Amino acid sequence: MLRRAISRFSLRLAGLTLASLALALMAAPTPSSARYASIVIDYDTGTVLHEDHADDRNYPASLTKMMTLYLLFEALDRGTVKLDDKLPVSKRAQGMPPSKLWLKAGDTITVENAILALTTQSANDVAVVIAEALGGTEVHFAQLMTEKAHELGMSRTSYRNASGLPNRHQVSTARDIATLSKALLRDFPQYYDVFSAKAFRYHGNTYKNHNHLLTKYDGTDGIKTGYIRASGFNLAASVVRDGRRLIAVVFGGRTSRSRDRHMMSLLDRGFIKAAGLPRFSPDPSPPKPRTLLAAAHAADDAVANDNSSDDEETADDGASDDGSVLGGLIRPAQAASVSGPYGVQVGAFFDYDSALALAKKASARLPKLLPAEQVVVTSLPVGDKTLYRARILGLASAEAKKACRELQRRSIDCLIIATDG
Repeated sequence: MLRRAISRFSLRLAGLTLASLALALMAAPTPSSARYASIVIDYDTGTVLHEDHADDRNYPASLTKMMTLYLLFEALDRGTVKLDDKLPVSKRAQGMPPSKLWLKAGDTITVENAILALTTQSANDVAVVIAEALGGTEVHFAQLMTEKAHELGMSRTSYRNASGLPNRHQVSTARDIATLSKALLRDFPQYYDVFSAKAFRYHGNTYKNHNHLLTKYDGTDGIKTGYIRASGFNLAASVVRDGRRLIAVVFGGRTSRSRDRHMMSLLDRGFIKAAGLPRFSPDPSPPKPRTLLAAAHAADDAVANDNSSDDEETADDGASDDGSVLGGLIRPAQAASVSGPYGVQVGAFFDYDSALALAKKASARLPKLLPAEQVVVTSLPVGDKTLYRARILGLASAEAKKACRELQRRSIDCLIIATDG
C-alpha cells in the first residue's frame, strides 16, 4: 500500500517535473543556445545548394568581426583611415576578455595590424579599438553595424558589440552571414586576402589562424570562425575549385573538429550539386591585385611558436606595441601609404616570380635592414607586357642608402627609390 502510494507520488512528481521543464523551454529566450544551422550557396549565381534552419536567429560569436572589418574596409576606401594610422587603445578595450592581444590603455595599434589581429587571433580588445576609432563608442559603432547589415539585405541580423562577445540581443542567421561573406568578396577584393592569412606575428609572438580549413580543405581562401559557449562553434568559409566559388556557413558545431568535418562534407556535396550550374564572370569590381606574399611563405614555419587556440573565448598570450605581419597582405598600389618614404629596387623583370625571388633574396641577405614583410613586387605596364619591379619598401633615406651599399658589396644591384613611384 505504502509502496503504491510512493509510486503514484513519484509518477506525479515526474509528470510535474517534465511539465515544468517543457514550460521552461517554451519560455526560454530566442535564440536558444548552440542551435544548428547551415547554408551553402554558389557565389556567382546565388543558387542555394543546401540549407538547414538558415533563417533561424542564432548567436554569431566572432563572425561578428566580419562586419567590423566591413566597416573598416569602407573607411579605408573613403580615406577616413589609412593602413598605417595608429589607433588608440582605451581602458575599455584593455578590459575585454580573451581572445585578445593584451593591449594596454595608452598603446596604439596600426590599422593594418588591427585587421590581421581580427582575422587570425580574433582579438576582442582590437575589435573595441576599431569600434571606438570609427564610431566614437562601441555602442554607436554597433548601431552602424546593424544599419549596414540591413542595407546589405541581412534583415534578421542585429549587433550590440563589435566583437561577438555574449549579448542575447546580438543575433544573425546562416543566410545573413553568407550574404555578408559575399559582400566582403564583392565589395573589397583588394582586402579579401587578409582572411587567408595563416598566421600573424605581433611583438615577437605568432598567432595562427583559427580557420583550419585553410590548410585542411583544398581551395579554401577564407573567411572566419566564431565561438562562444552559447553559440557553439561557428564557421563561414569560402572555397574555390575549378573556377567555381562556394560560400558556406555553419552555426552551432559541438567542437571545432566536428564543425570542420561537417563543413567539408557540406562543401563536397555542394560542389557536386553545383557542377551543372552556369558560370558567370565575377561581379564588377576592381581586379584583385597580387599581394605581398614574401613573408607568407614563412608563416607555416612560424606557427611552431603558435599562441592560438580553437576556442575564441580562451585566453592566449599576446603583447602590445605595433608588430609585423606574416602574409604581407597589403596590395602593391598601397605600399607607400603603409611604410616609410624610401625603398630599394633590386631588379625588374617581365616575370612576377623572378622579381619576387630576387626581392626575397635581397631581404634574406640583410634581414635586419630589409625585413621580409616589407618585400613588394609592383607592376608597370610596358606596351603589351607588364614589368614587375622587385622592391623592399618602408625605409628612411639613411636606411635605404645603407642597404644599397651593403647589397652592392654582396654583388646585388640596387637603386634607391621614393615609394611614390
